[in-house]
Amino acid sequence: MYVGLAMQKHVPTITSDTLIIKADRMMEENKLWILLVVENGELKGYVAKEDIRAALPSGATTFSKHELNYLLSKMTVQDLVRGGMPTVNPETEIEVAAKIMHDRDLAGLAVVDKKNHLKGYISRGSMLSVLVEEMGLELGGHRIAIEVEDRKGLMAEISRLFFELGVNILSTSTFFRDSQRLLVFRVRTDDIAALMRVLGDKGYKIAGPERFEQEWA
Repeated sequence: MYVGLAMQKHVPTITSDTLIIKADRMMEENKLWILLVVENGELKGYVAKEDIRAALPSGATTFSKHELNYLLSKMTVQDLVRGGMPTVNPETEIEVAAKIMHDRDLAGLAVVDKKNHLKGYISRGSMLSVLVEEMGLELGGHRIAIEVEDRKGLMAEISRLFFELGVNILSTSTFFRDSQRLLVFRVRTDDIAALMRVLGDKGYKIAGPERFEQEWA
């Protein structure tokens, strides 16, 4: 999966001459923590919600209503624009984007092309949607996790067994725990209990939740 296939293509944007009060309203209406600043299609930076709120006059202001309205009609986000925003490209692998977000504790990433033109935005919500999709949850079927040693040809070996048993593989995932490997399959079969018995008879170790109970006790 690539970022360009999971990103949100249409995102609210502003320019550096957008009024602060308008930017604040856009954030409230769209429930955003930042607004991307784009000019002539090129990403210039972003404005953060806390900066917008700090720049707005407080309720304790001594300005008259007329003076306050005039002030708000002149205040733009120009001085609030932050640069150096981490970005990814549409062709970036989704797991690379996820690691950037995780390592830097980001809620999302702007997606730009090689000319820094904004193409979209990838959020944590988008990442979770990809996880659900890649794990095949919405396809139904049954989930089987098999704990094995990491060795060459293992995935092909188990896949061949499923084929011989007439089991349809809906999705596969791999997780590593120290020297062990967890192969997670979502499969479609009429008899999941019989399939698990066959796997056990073949020497494969089924890793159900009881396998890890001591770790989360």
